[in-house]
Amino acid sequence: MDTQEVKRQHRLNQWIEIVRQCRSSGQTVSAWCAENNINPKRYYYWLRCVRMAACELLPTSGSNELSIVPVTLSSSLHKTDSVAPIIIGAPAPLVLRIGSATLELRNGASPELIAHTLKAITHVR
Repeated sequence: MDTQEVKRQHRLNQWIEIVRQCRSSGQTVSAWCAENNINPKRYYYWLRCVRMAACELLPTSGSNELSIVPVTLSSSLHKTDSVAPIIIGAPAPLVLRIGSATLELRNGASPELIAHTLKAITHVR
């Protein structure tokens, strides 16, 4: 990896963190940018760069082959006594969108459920 690529990757990581902070703040982009002394146009440029880098990592859609991913759930995933209540209408702390699929993870999700889910979605195309 040459120095230009290292520099690009470092900047991209900084921009990812900025976008993450803005999104998790609960504020509008304009309000968050004003509070953090960031020009909104600059923020949207960074967001575009982050999205383009994410798209580069997606697999190409040359294969129409479907695959089935087996998921085994442990018996501890079926217990409801350790799960936090879900408030209807409250936003999920983590929302993943892959194509037309949407996955929302709440704070009460068990580590096992998260691990199994992440393993399963790595095979989604």
